Amino acid sequence: MKYPALQDAELSGRRVFLRADLNVPLKDGRIVDDTRIKAILPTIRYLLDRGASLIIASHLGRPGGVSNPELSLAPVADRLGELLGKKVLFAPDCIGARVNTIAASLNSGDILLLENLRFHPEEKQGDMDFARKLASNSDIYVNDAFGTIHRSHTSLTGIPALLKGGYTGLLVQKELKVFGEMLSSPVRPFSLLLGGAKVSDKIPVIDNLLSRLDHLMIGGGMAFTFMKEMGMSVGTSLLELDRLGAARQILNDADKYGVDIHLPLDIVIAPSAGRPDLARTVPANSIPDGMAGLDIGPDTVEEFGKIIGKSCTVVWNGPMGVFEIPPFDSGTRGVAKALAEVTGNGTVTVVGGGDSVRAVMEAGLEDSITFVSTGGGASLKLLQGMELPALVALKGGRQ
Repeated sequence: MKYPALQDAELSGRRVFLRADLNVPLKDGRIVDDTRIKAILPTIRYLLDRGASLIIASHLGRPGGVSNPELSLAPVADRLGELLGKKVLFAPDCIGARVNTIAASLNSGDILLLENLRFHPEEKQGDMDFARKLASNSDIYVNDAFGTIHRSHTSLTGIPALLKGGYTGLLVQKELKVFGEMLSSPVRPFSLLLGGAKVSDKIPVIDNLLSRLDHLMIGGGMAFTFMKEMGMSVGTSLLELDRLGAARQILNDADKYGVDIHLPLDIVIAPSAGRPDLARTVPANSIPDGMAGLDIGPDTVEEFGKIIGKSCTVVWNGPMGVFEIPPFDSGTRGVAKALAEVTGNGTVTVVGGGDSVRAVMEAGLEDSITFVSTGGGASLKLLQGMELPALVALKGGRQ
């Protein structure tokens, strides 16, 4: 699907409302990871180089529609200014008389960062009056907030509706290019590695991609629904009984399309995630009653690594276990390392999803992966073949 691109806009002397994803982690008022800030820099520089002035807006955290100093974007303004080597003005709110005064004073090349959009409950409500207030100081709308384009929030759909559409920023364009090319014509063998807690979250992804796959590897909590459907004991492992039929249908469809499905060979078990001291590894078909599977075992990591090694394209979404708690993070880290190794040999590797990306980043492997997506929810929707509401809004009635 093609959307209006930033390169098509007349920018000189125009005031651009740039929706970014600056939802960075903070600790004691300091930025812990500035990856998302750095990701937006190419678009900002592109706009400034062509004579635009910028009004940048983002959310940060979950303030619940009320002002919260601990979730202020003020530290982001400071860091953005450091990275750009120029002053970034910061507004104490995202709407109101003070914002209007600052915006009216902007000259070509100036940057204004608005305070957290989610300090206003109207941001998540698609409120058009709020959209009018946000849009009142802008001529052009640009969306480069890939991590949020699957949502219908006011700043994502309401503003472009008022400004008769908008344009994709460079980051969104890069994400769409990767997922578009991968989905339309992947270099084969094409392998999909899925994890995470629930089968229900991933069924649309499998349905959309199955006919194009050569291998489907399944780990994480979702694996146990497939294992149960195949008659295996899963103990007290996470299970979606209402998805057993869907799992059977996927197994049948995979057989029809000639897709090899790979389930865990061994499982790391414990009475619960809260008892890592009692963790041990057992064959996948030998999970005792009263025990829960909390990660894939080393034999599975090795087997998945072999499949990854003979693939030309690999997409990974979702952790292999309870990634937050060692030792149940070993499987996720193991497949991250396997992906990094094959990328150096020419395999196209794409990672999307919060914990998958986190594993890659924490291991320092982000530069060893072909593409690490900045949006877990958005990438998942694209893998499902869905058209995203914030992108549709950019068309503004244009075909």
